[in-house]
Amino acid sequence: MVSSGVPQGSVPGPVLFLIFINDLDSALVSTILKFADETKMLRKANSNKDRESIQQDLHRVLDWSYVRQMPFNTIKCVVMHLGARNAQHTYEMENQAIKVVTEEKDLFVTI
Repeated sequence: MVSSGVPQGSVPGPVLFLIFINDLDSALVSTILKFADETKMLRKANSNKDRESIQQDLHRVLDWSYVRQMPFNTIKCVVMHLGARNAQHTYEMENQAIKVVTEEKDLFVTI
């Protein structure tokens, strides 16, 4: 039994999964990138208002996942702050601070 993610080796599985999560970004201000069972949220945070908006989007994503009974694995969620003058705001999911990283491997490319 698969509790989450995309079954490996299935041809229609990833396509059906993308159809299922297609409305994930419908109520968000931030940009969402989706690939298989990977989701990335992107947004500039130049002000406190921007940072609050990102946090609200994180809450909306969690609400979406609860309604669909498809919870995020928040332990695997990370934040990457870019830019020399970045304020490095702390974001949270499920009342836990999201781990901050300086590099992340994505599709075999280290960013």
